[in-house]
Amino acid sequence: MAQDSHNHITDGSLLRAILLLAGPMMASSVLQNVQSLIDLFWVGRLGAGSVAAISMSGTMLMLMFPVVLGLATGTVAIVSRHVGAGEMDEASRVAGQSLLAGVIIGVVTGVVGWWLAPHVVTLFHADHAVAELAIAYLRINLAGIVTMILLFVGSSAMRGAGNATVPMLAMILSNIINIILDPIMIFGLLGLPAMGVRGAAVATVLAQFFAMVIIMVAMASGRTGLHVTLPRWRPHPLTMWRLLRIGMPSTIQMVARSLMGVVLMRLVAGCGTAAIAAHGIGMRLHMMLLLPAFAFGNATATMVGQNLGAERPERAHRAAWMATGMDVLVMTVAAIALYILAPSLIGFFNSDTDVVEVGTSMMRIVTPFFIFVGVAIVLSRALMGAGDTTGPMVTTLVALWGVQVPLAILLARVVEPATDGIWWAMAIAITLHGLMNTAWFMTGRWRQVTL
Repeated sequence: MAQDSHNHITDGSLLRAILLLAGPMMASSVLQNVQSLIDLFWVGRLGAGSVAAISMSGTMLMLMFPVVLGLATGTVAIVSRHVGAGEMDEASRVAGQSLLAGVIIGVVTGVVGWWLAPHVVTLFHADHAVAELAIAYLRINLAGIVTMILLFVGSSAMRGAGNATVPMLAMILSNIINIILDPIMIFGLLGLPAMGVRGAAVATVLAQFFAMVIIMVAMASGRTGLHVTLPRWRPHPLTMWRLLRIGMPSTIQMVARSLMGVVLMRLVAGCGTAAIAAHGIGMRLHMMLLLPAFAFGNATATMVGQNLGAERPERAHRAAWMATGMDVLVMTVAAIALYILAPSLIGFFNSDTDVVEVGTSMMRIVTPFFIFVGVAIVLSRALMGAGDTTGPMVTTLVALWGVQVPLAILLARVVEPATDGIWWAMAIAITLHGLMNTAWFMTGRWRQVTL
């Protein structure tokens, strides 16, 4: 199976290779986001305060995830490069070390995050009842964070090897379990106690656990491109450092993005509970809009990494631009639909009049510019697949902290309503980010990166 994927990726039709990777990756991304939308749908029935609680919790979880994202970036870059060069044993060994590093990171993050949760929540100055719900939801997710990390890193390793099908199947199972468990645990069906927001968190953790088991069994079996046996879990500090070193700029990038999210959430929280709920719903809808970009971007990372390993840099270059063009086409259609349907989509998750009004404004100001986000994602993933993680870090720091944060603070004070000022700051920053990533990719420096 690995060999077939290798042939598709480094030889033959580029279009076919991209679609064979991006199709299952798109399905996996849809399913992952559907899982969060399932939570949002049922929790929305509990009121705006509950929606605000899981919105804040999501922001805080992102604060604790940058190291994992950096690890996953290093994993895709190194695994894909070894697979492209035909070094499957080395690719499997790297995958094993990545999983071990994920366990260590998960244990540390879970313990530290559990202790920090109440302190971080106070930064948002939300209502006491909302804050209590946010802490509970966050702590349950932290209790299962090792499961979440192993699922994420394991799936990344398999995609780097060119196998996107097994992660997709794992997410299908996860969604089925989540769909069944959510209403049962939130509302107390089948004789179980009603757990409210806590029930949504428990359902998600259990669903992710079963998906993680599928990924671990598949990698141990050796039938999915990688063969991660127990000896390959044996600590090899130099390999783990190599993974983290390559992923370090991505970690810094995600720390910057997560901290920006906290600042933005603080500004939004100052506009009231309805604004927090609207922002949370809007961000989830925007994540759905970006699914094609993540699918094409992840496919491009694998294409670039494996073709550089096979010493075919021109094919890597053409793959990146072809995937970008395909993504722009798909996202243009999706953005138009989201713009038109904004009030109905916001109202589907929460019918509160104020939430719908603020959320619709967010959708209609920011959404037209999300095509630039798509371009930024695909080309940054191409750079990361090559191991050039510095470029995306620099462009992200400039766009978020040089433009978006100061502009949001300023416009929130001079624009009425204040939320519209925040939305316009987002729109300007994402446009600049897309243009900067394009310019960095066009320099071609990524072709000379050694791992």
